[in-house]
Amino acid sequence: MRKKIIIDTDPGIDDAMAILFAHFAPNIELIGLTTVFGNVPVEQATHNACYLSDLMEGAIPVASGSQHPLHRKNNRYPDWVHGQNGFGDISLDTPETKSLELNAVDFIIEQVSKYPGEITLVPIGPLTNIASVLEKAPEITSKIKGVVLMGGAATVNGNVNPAAEANILSDPFAADKVFTADWPVTMVGLDVTHQIIMDEAYLNRVHQSGTDIGKFISRIARFYLEFHRSTGVDGLYTHDPSTIAYLIKPDIFTTQSGAIRVCTEGIATGQTIMNRSQKLYQKTAWDGIPNSNVCIDVDVDAFLDLYASIMAGH
Repeated sequence: MRKKIIIDTDPGIDDAMAILFAHFAPNIELIGLTTVFGNVPVEQATHNACYLSDLMEGAIPVASGSQHPLHRKNNRYPDWVHGQNGFGDISLDTPETKSLELNAVDFIIEQVSKYPGEITLVPIGPLTNIASVLEKAPEITSKIKGVVLMGGAATVNGNVNPAAEANILSDPFAADKVFTADWPVTMVGLDVTHQIIMDEAYLNRVHQSGTDIGKFISRIARFYLEFHRSTGVDGLYTHDPSTIAYLIKPDIFTTQSGAIRVCTEGIATGQTIMNRSQKLYQKTAWDGIPNSNVCIDVDVDAFLDLYASIMAGH
């Protein structure tokens, strides 16, 4: 049985790697891409998702989503990380794939209603679309197979500041809604993604096929590698593809269970705070919150072998 997934995305170099990883994974059925602001404005994110759909032979529908977080405007995008166009500023043809008239929120609701109990949502950007789905159709929690998201940090510092990881900080109110809803959530955060580093030699070895997709990943990865080198990392952190690896082979990850709340104000805005002790002596904001499944460790060699086994030759 192939796992049906919808990837909610702000492509993004590592988003592109994750989407193509999912496309070629034999036990995954990618039924749609929904877009959100984040690495780039949502208009660019939608353009990039349509470009990726073209690379996947136009088989994947794209629905455009949120332009801004729930409670504020967004006016800054990390072009020093992904480039102004999200793909390392390589030149992009106008994609043949066009986004659907249906928006991202309605597309997710439609597909989950069509396949109740079968779809896993895989958000790898800010969680605004997913929170908006909860607001519009709260009953959806009983129809979703699960949510596997890239974001947060339970046992390590953030990557924007000591408290917060970028996707969560982009819309902390949305993130708190997602973590406190009554549905199965798995958090694949910096606890594991900062352990997995793809260096240039590895990337060259995996993506040497000469196909359009191999060439594309090699081209966009150069910009991402240069950003990481500027921070002292010899290689690139493998953030978004880690969600796909979890779906394919969850046993290479070590997880803990605990309720998560997201700080929405103050110097720790965006922090994902997990109740790990379970020893509480008074009422707290974590009471009655469903536990999330949190990845805290990973077999790095097994991950790199898995990615290479699926992507080499494409």
